[in-house]
Amino acid sequence: MKNPNGPYPGRQLFVGATADGKPGFMYLVTGRSAASRERKATPKDNSIYMGPIDNTPYDWLRHYTAIKTDNGIGLLTVTNGIQTEAIHEMYRLVYHTKHQPDMKFIKQVMDGADYEPDSLSTPRISGVVMNGPGKTEPVYYVSIVTNGKPAAGWEVKPKAGEFYGVATYQGDIENPAAYDISKGPAKLEVTAKNAKDLTSFLYDTAATIYKGDDIRVCAVGGVRDGNTWTTALINMHDGFGCRIVGSG
Repeated sequence: MKNPNGPYPGRQLFVGATADGKPGFMYLVTGRSAASRERKATPKDNSIYMGPIDNTPYDWLRHYTAIKTDNGIGLLTVTNGIQTEAIHEMYRLVYHTKHQPDMKFIKQVMDGADYEPDSLSTPRISGVVMNGPGKTEPVYYVSIVTNGKPAAGWEVKPKAGEFYGVATYQGDIENPAAYDISKGPAKLEVTAKNAKDLTSFLYDTAATIYKGDDIRVCAVGGVRDGNTWTTALINMHDGFGCRIVGSG
């Protein structure tokens, strides 16, 4: 299957339900330049960090915590930048103070973060999966903020085998445009039931060669069973293929 945002999605995330109805997420990183591709996803405790493959100095636009989970309450936060921690802690606070989650919170943080101040005015993207206190059904939020516009946000309600998400870019790989928020989240239909299959599925959608190089950097996917998230990842640079990196 081809990527729904074209040959160069930049960074991309989806939240939804596996083929057997469990909450899940997928995250993809691609890059046209060597600097963008010289990164890898590294698991640490309850997080996945996007960092350099060597001793390159910290770059706040390329190096960030992409994913955080809380297996005590089943919370998952996935983003493409420094907003991850703020969104995650916001929804942990909402849960533990016995309030029900609301999409307005993710939009407020995204408005504060704004788009990335680079040459492409790269949008920031975020997603959340969680249950409210005492609730058995999860909620799924997706948000994006682009240049000159307030953050857009959607509560998606996936059926089994459906994922919804956004990307930073769309269209022509030579001249990528910011994701078109007017069309809402893109939809993917999946047959996957586990973290490895979700990760491989999204990674495969982005198989594109640009100026002789594979644009794919990494993919991460996860599935929640009860409150516990199991995650898997593929890094272009490590040669291990798709592997489970976090559970429990």
